[in-house]
Amino acid sequence: MSTNLSHIDKDGAAHMVDVGDKDTTRRRAIAESFVRCTPALIEAIRKNALAKGDLLGCARLAGIMAAKRVDELIPLCHTLALDQIGVDTEVCDNGVRLIATATTSAKTGVEMEALTAVTIAALTVIDMGKAIDKGMVIERVRLLEKTGGRSGDYRAPVNPDASK
Repeated sequence: MSTNLSHIDKDGAAHMVDVGDKDTTRRRAIAESFVRCTPALIEAIRKNALAKGDLLGCARLAGIMAAKRVDELIPLCHTLALDQIGVDTEVCDNGVRLIATATTSAKTGVEMEALTAVTIAALTVIDMGKAIDKGMVIERVRLLEKTGGRSGDYRAPVNPDASK
């Protein structure tokens, strides 16, 4: 297994990768997170009965906004013009599953944008629901799939402990 990290130079210092010689290609990344919640909070989400308002709508918007600012949040990420970022929500019996899909035509991938989107969306679920459930837990923040680019495609193994 190679231990060469693209963001580390020969002296061990972190640096931004030069992508200038790479080809612009169509890229897509899909990421997920899951927020485990109590039945009382799940019921309130399903009824849209939270004091702070529409939890799922706010989580979607927060994720979209966060994905557009990844280069400001993660030090060595490139600024990307996103073609699309979407955050889907699924209310399950034991929590909320969040899935982000990011696409671009660029010289570098959109994995961090999709991962940031689901992470910030998950934090928004916690912020909006904490009056009912202070013990929520964010689980399974992970990349599900990526396409495009020099390193090829990736698809995560199926998780048998899916959110249902």
